[in-house]
Amino acid sequence: MILDIVSAALLLAGASQCLLGALGLVRLPSVLSRMQAATKPQTLGLFLILAGAALRVPLESAVTLLLVAVFQVITAPVIAQLVGRSAYNGGSVQPRLLVVDELAPRMPSEGPERPPG
Repeated sequence: MILDIVSAALLLAGASQCLLGALGLVRLPSVLSRMQAATKPQTLGLFLILAGAALRVPLESAVTLLLVAVFQVITAPVIAQLVGRSAYNGGSVQPRLLVVDELAPRMPSEGPERPPG
């Protein structure tokens, strides 16, 4: 009974985190803030859902869920880095919205490319 309640609470908390991340993707104004919404709450939501599911399955399947969580931790930051750098290079990032621009010294002197027009 207690295990069912804890599992259900973890599953609901994870689903709500995923919903908040999806709403952030739709509602946030800039590429970088959308990227934040796509990675942080989605990863936490997935962890909570996997933890809730791991409580209800046999140990062998719980180990598989752990591998899924490790794969998510490895890939999500790398993908976010690549998307952010591509957006910066493509001119989708508005420099006036940045508090600190740590990428500018590493880029060519003319800064990020701007689309023509």
